[in-house]
Amino acid sequence: MFLINILLIDDHTLFAKSLSVALDEYSEIEHFYSTQDIQGIEKMVFDKHIDIILMDINLSNLSDADGIEIASNLLKSCPVVKIIVLTGYDLPVYRHGAKKIGISGFLNKNISPDDLISSLIRVSRGSTCFPSESSEIMIEDLTSMEKKILQLISSGKKRKCVAAELYISERTLSNHLQHIFEKLGVSSVIEAVTKAIQLGYIPPIC
Repeated sequence: MFLINILLIDDHTLFAKSLSVALDEYSEIEHFYSTQDIQGIEKMVFDKHIDIILMDINLSNLSDADGIEIASNLLKSCPVVKIIVLTGYDLPVYRHGAKKIGISGFLNKNISPDDLISSLIRVSRGSTCFPSESSEIMIEDLTSMEKKILQLISSGKKRKCVAAELYISERTLSNHLQHIFEKLGVSSVIEAVTKAIQLGYIPPIC
C-alpha cells in the first residue's frame, strides 16, 4: 500500500486537531502533521518527506499573504510536493487562481473524511481534484489595480477619495471601472461590488 505523509497549514488549532483525529483511522495516511509556522514550511516538507500539503486560503492570523500566494511560492521552491487547497472560502476566483499556479486540488472544509481520503489518494497518484466544471463560473482576471479599486469602493469610499488614495485622476478611475464592468459583465458599481463578492475578488472579512 502506498502511504501518504500529509502537512496541514491552517491557522485554526481546533480544526487541525479535529482533522488529525478524523484521519487517524485511515491506514492510507502514514503521518499527519500540522503547522502554523509559515517560514518553516519548506524545511518541514523536506525533513518530514511530505507528499501532500493541505493549505487553507485565509491565513490572516499567520501571514499577510493568503494561501494561494504561499502555495505559489512553495511550488517554486518545492516542485515535487503536491498542494490541495482545503478551505471554507470556496469561491470561483480562488479556484481559478489555484488552477493557474498548478495546485493539485481545491476542496471545501465540509468534505467528509472518506471523500477527503479519496481525493488525497487521487492526487498522490498524479490526478487532480477540483469542483465540477459545470458549476464553475467563467471569470476574467482582474488586474491588481482593478481589485484595489473594488476593495476601496466596497468599503464605502467615494470615487473622488478612491482616485486620490490611488494617485490617479477621476477620469482614469472611470476608465478602470469601465474595464471592470466589461470583465464582470455588469453595468454599475453596485453590481460590480456584488459580483466581486460572489466571485471572491474582495477578500473575506474575518
